[in-house]
This record gives sequence, C-alpha cells and structure tokens, in this order.
Amino acid sequence: MSAPILVVEGLHGRIAGQQVVEDVSFEVPASGVTALLGRNGVGKTSTIKSILGLIDRTGDVRLGGERIDRLPTHRIVQRGVGYVPEDREVFGSLSVAENLRLAERDDRPRRELIERLFPDIHARRAQRAGTLSGGQQQMVSLARALVNENRLLLVDEPTKGLAPRIVDEVAAALAEAAKTVPILLVEQNLHVIRKLAERVVVLSGGRVVFSGSAADLLDDEARIQRYLGVATDESAHDAVPAASIDITEELR
Repeated sequence: MSAPILVVEGLHGRIAGQQVVEDVSFEVPASGVTALLGRNGVGKTSTIKSILGLIDRTGDVRLGGERIDRLPTHRIVQRGVGYVPEDREVFGSLSVAENLRLAERDDRPRRELIERLFPDIHARRAQRAGTLSGGQQQMVSLARALVNENRLLLVDEPTKGLAPRIVDEVAAALAEAAKTVPILLVEQNLHVIRKLAERVVVLSGGRVVFSGSAADLLDDEARIQRYLGVATDESAHDAVPAASIDITEELR
C-alpha cells in the first residue's frame, strides 16, 4: 500500500486568537477522494485553511513526507497543492481566460483537459467571470485548480447552492480529476459523497470523531444522525444534510 499523500497530526488553527481547529489528525491516501464531513461550524473549512497556512496554525502537516506546516501558502501551492475555495472567489472583472491564466503555475497548463471537462466555460472564455451564473463561476473555480498538474487537491463546498444538474456536472468533473490526483473534499451533499468518496473524516467540535470507509459511515443511519445530524431520504436511501436544503436553488 502506498504512503499517504497528506498526513496531518495535532493540527490546531486559530482565527483572531480564537481556536477553530483543535488537535486534528488524519491521513489522505495517495489516490481517490477523501471527504471531510461534519455539521456546520465544526471547523471543516478552517481545517483546509490551516493545512494551507491561510490562518494561524500549529501542528505537523506533511505532503508526500515533506513537512509543510512551516511554509507560507504560496510555497505550499508551488509544491503541487491545488485549492478550490468555498464561495468560488473568481476575479469578476477579469475574463474566464484571464482567471485561468493567472492560475497557471508553469509552461504546461492542461488547457485541453479544461476544454474537455468544461466546454461551456471554454466557449465563454472571453466573458467576464462576474457575469456568469453561480454554477458557471464554480466551474471556473474548479478549472483554475485543474489547469495545473497537482499532487493534491483541496476542494471546499463545490456544490453549495447549485441546481441539481450543475451539482451532477461538478461531481463528474471531480470524478474525472480524481483519476489522476487525490482529493480532500469538504462537502455537505451526501449524495455526492456516496458517488465520489472512498474514505471519510468526520469533525465535531474541531476534532476528528470518525475516520474510515465512506461506506461504513453512509450505510449506518445511527452514525449519520449522531455525527452529521441529517434527515434521511428514504426513496434514495441517502442522507441529505438539513443544512443543504437550498441545494435546488441555483445561484445567479
């Protein structure tokens, strides 16, 4: 079995002096999708930001065996960590093409992959990103990460607020990306998690309370209720987070 691509041990994170990540430890395998789950406000996004050095943190974070917790964010990205932030954060006044060019780290951008995965975005490459729909902006955000060869992708809430059709497109793009790069995915939609993730890490109160097979969690309604506090969609035999009830509304 290959060594994990990411090892996090004793990670603590703080925002404005307040502890938001508390003694978090987990591993991300060198392939596939690992989902980072938990109720709203438990520290999922803060954990991602702590790994990247976007907030104050202490602890041991290793990428491919190399310690990165003492590096600034741009050095971590240069070592092959792609990041898709929550709420997209595209440059609205720039064109789609300009957003992608700004993200390119070397002289071998994967433009053909972007064209294949996101044909609608490719067709709109001259359009200002701020005029796109929420779903289209999410595609741009994903494309910015995938345009580079990465060793690891950190993807934060990629389907939040999107219409079901767009959710399916985002999930398909992530599934394609996961064939070549491991992904740590923060996601509320458990239908998406069931499609994509092999492993899950569950946070509660800033700590890890479960780590293991995605099937072991998703097939156990008691665990889902205890750790995630969700309603069960009996017809689909999937859990749908109550916090994600707006998933049918596409952002404009």
